[in-house]
Amino acid sequence: MKQLFISLIFILFFSSLKAQSPIIGFSATGADQQAKIEKDFEDKLKASNLDEWMQKMSAEPHWVGTKYGEKNAKWIRDQFKSWGYDAKIETYHVLFPYPTERVLELTGPTKYKAKLTAVPVEGDPFTAQGDALLPSYNAFSTDGDVEAELVFVNYGIPKDYEELEKLGISVKGKIVIAKYQGSWRGIKPKLAAENGAIGCIIYSDPQDDGYGRGDVYPKGAFKNKTGVQRGSVMDMPTYPGDVLTPGYGATKDAKRLKKENAPTITKIPVLPISYEDAQPLLAALDGPVAPESWRGGLPITYHIGPGPAKVHLKLKFDWKLTPAHNVIATMKGSEYPDQWVMRGNHHDAWVHGANDPVSGMVALMEEARAVAQLAKQGYKPKRTLVYCAWDAEEPGLIGSTEWVEDHKKELQEKVVAYINTDGNGRGFLGAGGSHSLQAMVSEVAGSVTDPQTKVSVKERRIARDMVHGGDDSFKLYALGSGSDYTPFIQHAGIAALNLGFGGENAGGEYHTIYDTYPHYKRFKDPDFAYGVALANTAGRITLRLANADIIPLDFEQWFATVSGYADEIISLTEKMRKEVEKHNKLVKANAFELSADPKKSVKNPELKPIVPYLDFSPLQNELSSLKSTIDDFSKLATDDLSKEKKSQLNQKLMKAEQMLTSEKGLPRRPWYKHQIYAPGFYTGYGVKTLPGVREAVEQKNWTEAEEQIKVLSTTLSNFNSYLKEINTNIK
Repeated sequence: MKQLFISLIFILFFSSLKAQSPIIGFSATGADQQAKIEKDFEDKLKASNLDEWMQKMSAEPHWVGTKYGEKNAKWIRDQFKSWGYDAKIETYHVLFPYPTERVLELTGPTKYKAKLTAVPVEGDPFTAQGDALLPSYNAFSTDGDVEAELVFVNYGIPKDYEELEKLGISVKGKIVIAKYQGSWRGIKPKLAAENGAIGCIIYSDPQDDGYGRGDVYPKGAFKNKTGVQRGSVMDMPTYPGDVLTPGYGATKDAKRLKKENAPTITKIPVLPISYEDAQPLLAALDGPVAPESWRGGLPITYHIGPGPAKVHLKLKFDWKLTPAHNVIATMKGSEYPDQWVMRGNHHDAWVHGANDPVSGMVALMEEARAVAQLAKQGYKPKRTLVYCAWDAEEPGLIGSTEWVEDHKKELQEKVVAYINTDGNGRGFLGAGGSHSLQAMVSEVAGSVTDPQTKVSVKERRIARDMVHGGDDSFKLYALGSGSDYTPFIQHAGIAALNLGFGGENAGGEYHTIYDTYPHYKRFKDPDFAYGVALANTAGRITLRLANADIIPLDFEQWFATVSGYADEIISLTEKMRKEVEKHNKLVKANAFELSADPKKSVKNPELKPIVPYLDFSPLQNELSSLKSTIDDFSKLATDDLSKEKKSQLNQKLMKAEQMLTSEKGLPRRPWYKHQIYAPGFYTGYGVKTLPGVREAVEQKNWTEAEEQIKVLSTTLSNFNSYLKEINTNIK
């Protein structure tokens, strides 16, 4: 009898566990069915498909407007059609500059003409395709022909110009040379122009991206002396997408700005170069020796200038409208056809793009193929799936932005969430996005096995985070910009995710002629195991969003993240205040002058304006009220809701993210600067908090900071009211 009693206790215990759904958004019965579907989905994924498709897609260069790019788009469309999707190509006509003249030469005190050409390497025939390779340049640099003294500006970010000011060095009327990294590349010419420079050169220093990291290609994965990183320098903080059609789709007959009136083209000419071409320029500089933190890996003494090095920079571009071909493939939902779950990855590349973006694109395609097989077996997703292969991402997120602008109203009515991928490789799961999706993504990460260690990708990611000072929780990083999720989350207010594996696939191929299939197979993901892991992770997320009874949003984890970001800003202002007080104390004590080397020319610092006490109380009060509302929301017994009530709740949840954007910005402020948890990509140096307030604080624009706090508080108030309405109507 005692044994029977214990057995009954265990049965009741495990039955109660089963009754509590292990998958957010599903009933217990629905969770069991979903787990079966996901296991069946995983079993269908084949690494050989990814390998085969990468070889095909990366066989030739395929930047926007190329014949091979169009060929890839049509092939992707046809693949989706063969799997049973309703697939089509939607084409936009966008401005794209192709370089016709590139001249960089040292004219004094010695002579040197930059080669501006990467060399083919043994064992990689793709690097020897000659004229088929896109010349190295920065898209949306303006045309220009300038000659001036050279100034080395380190990474060319704000703190570097502050250091130059201390040294009494001006870049006005000069050409600057900056290292890649430290910020998004477009910040470098923007700040250079704002400080009076007339030209900008960007190079990859071997300490950051070359032999300082490891053996160079072809022996190793890292950038050799001739490699050059291409990339857009469009002023995306103002707006991404086609430069001539801001805010609306670049359709064939769209009204367009004149090129000279387009605000996102740079004000000065910009050119990227190799460290082979950079060394003679830097070696010719004199002036102060660069601070230790500025020095790189070249075998020279790094001087700042200005001069006596003098350089001539001349750039010309063929500015023409170019077709951008987006592939849109749809599988209509079995129960909720007007609720869409969207997946996307771009297909265009600067050259061959094996890693960026083809590694992500082939994972998306394999995911879609397996989902189509499930549908044929009777497991058709309840919500509509929309798979997208974007064009013209590399020049400035153009294809996706134009499509979102063209379809914005419908998307805001129908899209549940957008899941983005891009380049992928061996290592750890990187996941960023809307923090309301964090709990669901964490669950999925716990169900996917890491190919190397055989633990879950969640467990491995947490272990890495803890080793590097993090805690034992799985968190999404905040999305800023940089890939095709940008127009969805920041323009349309649609919940979004960005996924990819990496961390053990370092190399120097990014945006160079060396991003090829042979390079990828040797150094990135040789057996495509992490490509399959990406398809498995993104596919499970897509299927859960498509099949969930209740859209799987968790606002408790969202609140913890946002309130944490608010605390960061408050702490930042206090830290800045103490630093200013310390600085002014040292100035008044003449400490800087007394501690400086009298033989070196150092400008004596001036007193800094005090940091005022900002009124954060509106923000703090709204957060306090919002926490109570979210607590009530979390207690809703959704399993007991009627079908009609569940439908009403889902309709509300689909639009929740839109409540977190504010159309009421300050004058001339880009629309996306009010997305409250974007990390502030536009500042170029990794801000991880509420960007409108943070940017104003860092720029010491206290009046604007106060205004931004009000805008943010209003946004949170609107969101609070929205959740309260849900709580009232759904109970």
